[in-house]
Amino acid sequence: MNTYKHSVLLDSSKCNGCTSCLKHCPTEAIRIRDNLASINCARCIDCGECIRICSNKAKKASYNNFETINDYKWKIALPAPTLYGQFESLDDVDYVLNGLKQIGFDDVYEVAQAAELVTAYTRMYLKTEGIKTPVISSACPVVTRLIALRFPSLKENIIPLLPPMEIAAIEARKKAKLEHPELKDSDIGVCFISPCPAKVSYVKNGFADYKSNVDLVLSISKIYFMLLNVMKRDRSLQPMSKSGKIGVSWATTGGESSAIFNDRYLAADGIDNVIHVLDLIENGNIPQLEFIELNACRGGCVGGVMAVENPYVAKARLQTLRRFMPVSQTGNDIKGYIPEDCFFNKQPEYQPINRLGSNVGESMRMMAEIQNIKETLPGIDCGACGAPTCRAFAEDVVKGNAKISDCIISMKPVLQDYLENRDKTE
Repeated sequence: MNTYKHSVLLDSSKCNGCTSCLKHCPTEAIRIRDNLASINCARCIDCGECIRICSNKAKKASYNNFETINDYKWKIALPAPTLYGQFESLDDVDYVLNGLKQIGFDDVYEVAQAAELVTAYTRMYLKTEGIKTPVISSACPVVTRLIALRFPSLKENIIPLLPPMEIAAIEARKKAKLEHPELKDSDIGVCFISPCPAKVSYVKNGFADYKSNVDLVLSISKIYFMLLNVMKRDRSLQPMSKSGKIGVSWATTGGESSAIFNDRYLAADGIDNVIHVLDLIENGNIPQLEFIELNACRGGCVGGVMAVENPYVAKARLQTLRRFMPVSQTGNDIKGYIPEDCFFNKQPEYQPINRLGSNVGESMRMMAEIQNIKETLPGIDCGACGAPTCRAFAEDVVKGNAKISDCIISMKPVLQDYLENRDKTE
């Protein structure tokens, strides 16, 4: 039984049964039945591609309402560096950080600051003898779930460091309890301001045996408009930012990799490219690299479906913003070793999505049936049957989830013969 809590949801009242999402889902998690899309929860990786492509807005991201922060006495905002790229002509991130306090947060801890810590720890980790290479970044939850579902042989390649969001949550809690010892854990609400739904799923489900320190996930698209109302350029600012170019660069593809000061890396974005790279790694058809940075969204986190601005415009804005920033501000915070609470202790368990039967014999028999049915199909992957490909349709038929007559192209000659014979008898 699938117990994974997803953040990509279907609004059936807006779905008209078109095949746009069907053709773009990277894990073939979507089917069209009775003119309505359905999502297979066991296959969904919450990448948000269906949200991005749906012209009817029938797919949506689930996240917390802003009002829920009032359930906590001490409210801490964790802004993703992507947030900075949403604002035009921003030359000082303190405008954003001060704005977050004005809309109701008691404190702010930049995820970019935590990203600089993770960068330093990654450099240390890559110098460790005996690690499995290439090391794959754990920052994108879509990638780590995809590996658990489809690339189990690469689990040990995932770097066992918590992502910046988690490090930020841990440090923010420490800071709050140090400055306000009267607060209990339940009094502190840590709110990540996210560009993508996968982070929501990460917080709901945790990672392997690790439970997230983040309490709420808010959408950049909602916070953005609230900040516009309070960010005044003529207002004196409280100096708050403790991040630099390295941390802010994590918002775009290559930002994480370039900061490890190692040229033996690869950075790729877009879920199709991510899958292609993982295939190459699994098959051993990739150069001798040490580090792999993969982002499911095009352009990196700036391409998340919960952001506002076009990812390439946001990237350009961040490039301009970085000119006004120091390289890093976390030098004094970095220890000569990786703190124990920055690791996760267990890799995600393999959750096969392509298993057919309950045993090898049954699976082999079903595989043969699928191949036989596939050979009778037109092979044009039109999607009219409600499955993304002819191979997927054949599997649906064998599993009893579809009928061979659902293939309109295959049934066309049968229908023509029937009509011709009917006309002759009349």
